[in-house]
Amino acid sequence: MRYVVTGGAGFIGSHITEKLVERSDIVTVIDNMNTGKEKNLESVKGKINFIKGDILDVDLLEDVTKDVDGVFHQAALASVQDSFDKPDEYHNVNVNGTENILKLSKKYGFKVVYASSSSVYGNPTRIPIKESDEKNPINPYAETKLKKEELAIRYSEMGVKVIGLRYFNVFGKGQSKEYAGVLKLFLERIRDELSPKINGDGTQFRDFVHVSDVVNANIMSMDSDVAYGFFNVGTNTSITILDVAKTIIEYSGLDIEPTFGPALNGDVHGTVANIDLIKKEIGWKPTIMLIDWVKDIISSKKFNEV
Repeated sequence: MRYVVTGGAGFIGSHITEKLVERSDIVTVIDNMNTGKEKNLESVKGKINFIKGDILDVDLLEDVTKDVDGVFHQAALASVQDSFDKPDEYHNVNVNGTENILKLSKKYGFKVVYASSSSVYGNPTRIPIKESDEKNPINPYAETKLKKEELAIRYSEMGVKVIGLRYFNVFGKGQSKEYAGVLKLFLERIRDELSPKINGDGTQFRDFVHVSDVVNANIMSMDSDVAYGFFNVGTNTSITILDVAKTIIEYSGLDIEPTFGPALNGDVHGTVANIDLIKKEIGWKPTIMLIDWVKDIISSKKFNEV
């Protein structure tokens, strides 16, 4: 099968690319290298078609998508904090760039599986969060994710096959600060024998999902007979940020305590995914839990895998 991965040199996109290559699919990666890294694709160099380009370049997108079976759309601006300073740029890249892909999907008939986000829910009205729950984004980044979903709904009504995956907090090798950034920052400080620094009081809680499980959710969604839908991608479990810090300190054996700083603007207090729908419709479920991964990283000193 032939696939395009937008943002394929980024954290999640590169892992999707590796998995597609592993199963002998023909893969084209489009990435403008704004946050993507060449090292993320080292293992598949020479096995993919890499194009340094932008999802706002419609002619380029048309050229690479006209003969493909599907597009894994991961390209986006993803920093919540930056989105407050650059709301117009975030809308242009995240919303208009996505519409470019959906227009081409309508024209050429390929399926789209794209990265949505749990941020569309804002501060949820109930836990765990179901896909049908109220959407209330509290920052410009999350607003672009909700607008992308509105586009997906509109284009699905025109016959486009499109699935949006609402990622919760994705972690794993090569993670960027925009995703499970707190883990990366904590582990880097532990590596340097420094105290983890918590933004806020640490009572915030998160549903952390491993990148390999996110990859499987993407590929299983693409391979499925499901033509349209939105699905939570999480674990239906949670841990507070303070407990993450304490667990990391405990496994490290260091005699230190976390430090605290001001809370971040636009940060939701808590998220936990209800994953009944994706289990039922796609057959997906998580396999790697956060605490097991953290223990392995620290005990084996694999800090370069963060």
